[in-house]
Amino acid sequence: MAAHTDIVATGWVARLPRGLAAYALLARLDRPIGAWLLFLPGLWSILLGGLPPWPTLRLLALFALGSVVMRSAGCVVNDMWDRDLDRRVTRTAGRPLAAGTLRMRQAAGFLLALLLLGLLILLQLNPHAQALGAASLLLVGLYPLAKRVTWWPQLVMGFTFGFGAPLGWVAATGRFGPGFWTIYGAAVLWDLYFDTIYAHQDREDDALIGVRSTARLFGPRTRPFLALTAAATIAALALAGALAGLSAAFFAALVLPAGLLAWQVWRLDIDDPAGCLRLFRANREFGLAVGLAILLGRM
Repeated sequence: MAAHTDIVATGWVARLPRGLAAYALLARLDRPIGAWLLFLPGLWSILLGGLPPWPTLRLLALFALGSVVMRSAGCVVNDMWDRDLDRRVTRTAGRPLAAGTLRMRQAAGFLLALLLLGLLILLQLNPHAQALGAASLLLVGLYPLAKRVTWWPQLVMGFTFGFGAPLGWVAATGRFGPGFWTIYGAAVLWDLYFDTIYAHQDREDDALIGVRSTARLFGPRTRPFLALTAAATIAALALAGALAGLSAAFFAALVLPAGLLAWQVWRLDIDDPAGCLRLFRANREFGLAVGLAILLGRM
């Protein structure tokens, strides 16, 4: 595969003072797709909760801001754990800690500031959601270790990155129950799906340095694995809609996100890193299409 990086050091980031630009890159603010993908499962579960419009909009605003903050914090934790590995992977060698643009002490201070801001946002939610949000920090801290000990770090990432779904459910409904587990399952499966696509960018470098992933595990068998995972995601979403009592319009509209996933599986070329990145980013449209289907099912 050709040399490839997803770092975007141009545009508005290039206009920042050099010191601030390094923090923006550390937080992946140059690539907002990660914040979108963290936010969207929360969007689904909040809409499924069926609150009146203004409480719904308030929760969505909190989750949108919280997604940016906590995705940034997760990236800092990841880069602190992986700085030595990142230097050996083409796509990640330019990250601030790997490249020496920032020191570990600076990253730790930035992480503390992000976590404090995340705490302020979390305190705006109900007590059950506060406890659940605090528990998610354990996953955030341990996820970067997964690639060292299992072939399924993308599944661990799913449990971590998909946590917005159960958190949104509890924030909207104030309770646990079947809907909690079903929407969480849908988010985990979806994250496993798109992060496997993402991992194919680093497949060759990962093999050289001994990092494990579902991209390496399935290799040329990735397409059928993704097809199965996509189908399971749609099935879990359909079950979540049924449990929430959504109308037939939801199930009809679910055809659009299902088609988007089928298109991605069909277009996948695991030997095209830039193409894998484009397909990964296309999952924002999938998540928004699911949100639209839920809104239609609520009418």
